[in-house]
Amino acid sequence: METLGKWKDLTIDSLSEMGKEVAMVLPKIIGALTVLIVGWLVIKIVLFLLGKILKLTKVDALSERINDMDALGKGDFKIDLVKIILGFVKWGLLLVFFIVAADILSWDVISTEIGNLLRYLPRLFSALILLMIGFYIGNLVKSTVKRLFDSLELRGSNLVSNLLFYIIVVFMSITALNQAGVDTTIITNNLTLILGSFLLAFGLGFGLGSKDVIADILRLYYTRKTYAVGDKITIGEDSGTIEAIENNSLTLATKAGKFIIPIKDVVAQKVELKS
Repeated sequence: METLGKWKDLTIDSLSEMGKEVAMVLPKIIGALTVLIVGWLVIKIVLFLLGKILKLTKVDALSERINDMDALGKGDFKIDLVKIILGFVKWGLLLVFFIVAADILSWDVISTEIGNLLRYLPRLFSALILLMIGFYIGNLVKSTVKRLFDSLELRGSNLVSNLLFYIIVVFMSITALNQAGVDTTIITNNLTLILGSFLLAFGLGFGLGSKDVIADILRLYYTRKTYAVGDKITIGEDSGTIEAIENNSLTLATKAGKFIIPIKDVVAQKVELKS
């Protein structure tokens, strides 16, 4: 009987201690759940308002311009800046409320790790922004160089424009990785060596192979600066009126007909400009 009495006392004491612990923990659980529910409602409201603001600021128009870039191709992959921004805000607020709930429950380890992740999110977001800026600048330089070469009727526009595009994208990608906390020392050293050798070879080859093209550009600049459409000139034995000055030729209308004279011949010969 004495043994049964001891077991009874132990059971009562254990249940009493468990009741006390549950009574102490239950308010924390209720508080954590309340914080998460309130946080979910706050996140819904914030995302709704932020979505309206982003639409008013025409962020979706910027997304369309990015998706129209040649680098992204014509596939199903599309960038939606509104969804990206809303996603970062959503997860940032969720992590904040998770930290508050973990602090209420005294989960210090979980709270610390989530805090570390929350502090990393801005770096990740800025890295993605740098990457998109790199693509945008690269595509802008690519299209500008291509139009310049095409307007001057120079060959190799695709090669040079694509080369500049990938150089810009690669360096901006390395910058984005550094911003995200990734060690790119080995990548940077090897890439700098490879790219430097390639650019040196390309520069030498392009410089030696394009000296005639550069000479034509200088001749064209001199001709357009000296003469204008409508001027009456005498070049060699031909006299007439300038009808057009093209990239590599001059059109001269004479009594005998129209003559197409190469720019280099206009610069090399003696030309009489009549008033």
